[in-house]
Amino acid sequence: MQEIINYFSTIPSSHRALILAGGIALFWIIESAIPFVKFQYNKWQHAGINIFFTVTTIIVNFCLAFILLKTAQWTVDNQFGILNWLPKINSWLFAIIGLLLLDLIGAYLAHLVEHKVKFLWRFHLIHHTDTWIDTTSGNRHHPGESVIRFVFTTFGVLAVGSPMWMVFLYQTLSVVATQFTHANIVLPKKLDNLMSYFLVSPDMHKVHHHYVLPYTDSNYGNIFSVWDRLFGTFKTLEREKLVYGVDTHMKPEEHNNLKNLLSIPFQKQRSTEN
Repeated sequence: MQEIINYFSTIPSSHRALILAGGIALFWIIESAIPFVKFQYNKWQHAGINIFFTVTTIIVNFCLAFILLKTAQWTVDNQFGILNWLPKINSWLFAIIGLLLLDLIGAYLAHLVEHKVKFLWRFHLIHHTDTWIDTTSGNRHHPGESVIRFVFTTFGVLAVGSPMWMVFLYQTLSVVATQFTHANIVLPKKLDNLMSYFLVSPDMHKVHHHYVLPYTDSNYGNIFSVWDRLFGTFKTLEREKLVYGVDTHMKPEEHNNLKNLLSIPFQKQRSTEN
């Protein structure tokens, strides 16, 4: 465990970039060879839009990173947060509890609130408009949503009391998990079901991208599925019934046009049709 702590305490930015780019490349190759759904779309044009949003997310996080660093250091220096209030425990258990709590507050809670608060949904909607879910869709977040998620992440670090190495470890696992669960691939059904008892599986997250309620408002988990199961937001849907997108924005000129996607949060909000 100490080797992991040492590595993520000083992980170079180049390594983080390589993990991001390498993950996209790996799943891009796999889904191109054996796709779950044979989409009729321009894969490169679609990727271009999603990579634009990936870049804006990186820029937002880079500009605000000093806040996260200062917050993590403050919790350690002042022994603040849940982890610092626990009795001394094994380093592996310490890491697992920390990752679970970061996932709960920084990811599950953030995602849930974005679906329930209309103003925040305006920004998160861009992620759901994608009707061709593939590995590039994972980072399809409006710059406004990137800021919203950063706020929740920072609050999670403060509440959990996680050191910066744990934050870097969580973010690395999150990137890979997001690319994996959005990839246009499918696991054997039994394996997917087994995986979904603890981790978010591809089928589980695909349900979240079904175009109508109540499925859109389910399966909020990022890495761990336990929070959806614990809080009653876990749902299943047969693979053959999946339709990606969101019912208010199913036209290509709306969900596949960068200019329109950037302006959606500021357009008149539409009521869901289902």
